[in-house]
Amino acid sequence: MIPLDPLPNLIDQVYARILEAITDRSLPPGHRIRQNELAEKLGVSRQPVSHALHLLHRQGLVAESGRRGFEVTRLDPERIRQLYEVRGAIDALAARLAAGRAKIDTSGRAQLDAALRAGRTIGRDTPLARLIALDVDFHSAIYRLAGNPAIEEMIVPQWPHMRRSMATVLAELDYRESAWAEHEAIAAQIFAGNAKAAEAAALAHAQTAGRMTEERLKATDKAA
Repeated sequence: MIPLDPLPNLIDQVYARILEAITDRSLPPGHRIRQNELAEKLGVSRQPVSHALHLLHRQGLVAESGRRGFEVTRLDPERIRQLYEVRGAIDALAARLAAGRAKIDTSGRAQLDAALRAGRTIGRDTPLARLIALDVDFHSAIYRLAGNPAIEEMIVPQWPHMRRSMATVLAELDYRESAWAEHEAIAAQIFAGNAKAAEAAALAHAQTAGRMTEERLKATDKAA
């Protein structure tokens, strides 16, 4: 990990860097986190690392391990399935609302188009962190185009967990292409103003991702 500059929002920076490492598995599930070692790698004192770890602990991304220690939590297949069930309903609603606003919200439409074009640049060598960021950007653009701030307010707290689950399936080269093919299909229905079709495509996409993630996690647990 790259050392950080000592800016005022240092805790937020440390939090973001640790979260990124958990997401891309630089800090894999079950990894014991040593605060002194982590602080040294980031080029900061132990205090911001301690604060960041306690934030991550409240989110369920790290768990207490031993005396004043933490370890990265493991992804629970059942919990991920539950999250995708809820996300499927939210994504379907967002896509339906976005389709209804696509012709009047030119700014929101442009953001979704930009996110879609960015996704077309991915290849076999695209880093996992970049893939996850592009995926989040695409769905976030739909949420904004939907015109209902409550959608993002509800989903944002779950993004750290969803990003970890995305890493499970986006690491597979074949799914990278199929995921963006599904994104293209969702966006096409939104741009066309086909609310029901957009809703159905978004729901199917979330269900497929949830199923694949759950199956992959179960297979990993069984192999372990």
